Amino acid sequence: MAKLNKLERQRRLKEKLADNPFLVDKELAELFKVSIQTIRLDRKELGIPEVRKRTKSVAQNAYSKVKSVQSGEIIGELIHIELNKSGLSILETVNEMGLEKSNIVRGHHIFAQANSLAAAIIDTDVALTGAAEVRYDRPVSVGERLVAQAKVTDKKENKFHIKVETKIKDEVIFAGEFVIFAVEDEVSGKEEK
Repeated sequence: MAKLNKLERQRRLKEKLADNPFLVDKELAELFKVSIQTIRLDRKELGIPEVRKRTKSVAQNAYSKVKSVQSGEIIGELIHIELNKSGLSILETVNEMGLEKSNIVRGHHIFAQANSLAAAIIDTDVALTGAAEVRYDRPVSVGERLVAQAKVTDKKENKFHIKVETKIKDEVIFAGEFVIFAVEDEVSGKEEK
């Protein structure tokens, strides 16, 4: 992208963040070939909050729809959900997730994000994983942001087939096919009051 004047850059910045509100200042700075400070100043002038506040605002709406798991059981930040159809979550990887010797994120964190997202999108009181077939395409370094997207690909009675892809930027680093069962209250041991 060629160097833009301030007004054009700010116009395109608004468009970019409307398309993807989860872009961080560093990514925007690289995209527009300006400093991170310039992006921060542009956001401030435009009244656009930083990524954590944008994410939190979007997430509050998504969490209100979830029935199958508690918010603390979802690994990552739930960003979007359309029950029985699709969902999106973001996981910011931190030091505690990594192996001490290599700073590579342990695979179970990546799996947990995908699995909890697959369960969260099912419109039921209890969702249980019946099977999972997963593939890790490359190691993830501590500090990388994981964006997981889940989509229901098939449904038969109480059995949902869900595909989850996890990306870093545009690169797929994990893919999983999950079978999730929607369990009725009577089966799960809950009693109606």
